[in-house]
Amino acid sequence: MTRGWTKTDWRAKPRIQMPDYPDAAAVKAVEGQLAKYPPLVFAGEARKLKAALAEAAEGRAFLLQGGDCAESFSEFSADNIRDTFRVLLQMAIVLTYGAKVPVVKVGRMAGQFAKPRSAPTEVINGMELPSYRGDIINGFDPSPEARIPDPQRMLQAYTQAAASLNLLRAFSTGGFADIHRVHSWTLGFCEQDKAERYRDISNRISDALDFMSAAGVNGSTSHNLSTVDFYTSHEALLLEYEEALCRIDSITGQPVAGSGHMIWIGDRTRQIDGAHVEFCRGVLNPIGLKCGPSTTVEDLKVLMAKLNPQNEAGRLTLIARFGAGKVGEHLPRLIRAVREEGAKVTWCCDPMHGNTIKAASGYKTRPFDSVLREVREFFSIHKAEGSIPGGVHFEMTGQDVTECTGGLRAVTDEDLSNRYHTACDPRLNASQSLELAFLVAEELTTMREAARRVAL
Repeated sequence: MTRGWTKTDWRAKPRIQMPDYPDAAAVKAVEGQLAKYPPLVFAGEARKLKAALAEAAEGRAFLLQGGDCAESFSEFSADNIRDTFRVLLQMAIVLTYGAKVPVVKVGRMAGQFAKPRSAPTEVINGMELPSYRGDIINGFDPSPEARIPDPQRMLQAYTQAAASLNLLRAFSTGGFADIHRVHSWTLGFCEQDKAERYRDISNRISDALDFMSAAGVNGSTSHNLSTVDFYTSHEALLLEYEEALCRIDSITGQPVAGSGHMIWIGDRTRQIDGAHVEFCRGVLNPIGLKCGPSTTVEDLKVLMAKLNPQNEAGRLTLIARFGAGKVGEHLPRLIRAVREEGAKVTWCCDPMHGNTIKAASGYKTRPFDSVLREVREFFSIHKAEGSIPGGVHFEMTGQDVTECTGGLRAVTDEDLSNRYHTACDPRLNASQSLELAFLVAEELTTMREAARRVAL
């Protein structure tokens, strides 16, 4: 991507949100071991995702990105992977039906092990400890020993990511994602109105498939409806891990981040001259850039030029995260900056990170109504500005958790303690995720119908 760039250049740049390992020799040994391992993803897959994101930027596809806030070693299981994958398939069906465009499915999976934190320490039970930074760095247990950064955790993260990708590829191509099984994706805790609407869509899809089969168009012909393309993504926060898995694409000779198909730069690590921007600018993968209230027009223009100097469609996804009620204050100026530069970007809405609050019960949560409001504001502003909303980005899980309040099942502050399993930020459960998918589908349907009226 960039002439003269090497994967170690980030080491000469200011680094933040990264651990200070107590044993440099141990870190070097782990990096050397990781460098011998096969990459987790391949350049051709990253290029294919980039092409799909280019379609989303033009409104000919739509990005659905979702998954865990921070993947856990202890919660790792085939069932959890399956359930989250299944909810994403459900959401994609709803979005495809409403938008009438392909849905690009990207999981926050098989690599989302590190998290930035607002402070270097936290107080737990009256004891001040180093902050938990994700299982790839230190332990969640509230003890001084567990919170010491341990480079061996990178090896465990790699092993878990490899196993997750193996299962996801099997689900994507082995029959689980076959569109003919759309009814079997219904989850037991997607209740009442939303479940009924999903079943209605499922029935209509089944009827259409029956017609196609009768007409001689089915999965055995040129139309393959039994598999899906599914990609992985994570925040490229721990650069020792990213560098060790960086490889050279044998076809193009370009560096590729072998840790995931898409990597992103967080709102806390997007410094123009920082280590994270320096690493990400050199790999060929699609890159996400979180844009929060503090993102200035000037910084955005410089970042777009650094991260996508060739103005390649699908290369850069801008992930807006402002908070409900604040989108109108910040998003229009960034949209106009993109237009002024003639930059090719895919706009994505992250309605989670700007809406985190502390409930009266003491739990960190996200009100579902605030999440819904930010999504609506995102679409409304893009409509007013004449730009294209290309996707959504959710922290969610297939588990029946009670971490975000509200939604169809009306999770209350008092309910949070029932099934609050996240190691870091609160996630939408399956029912809330499907409810959001219907909202987004309605917005996309409205936009599509409006565009059709204009065309007529």
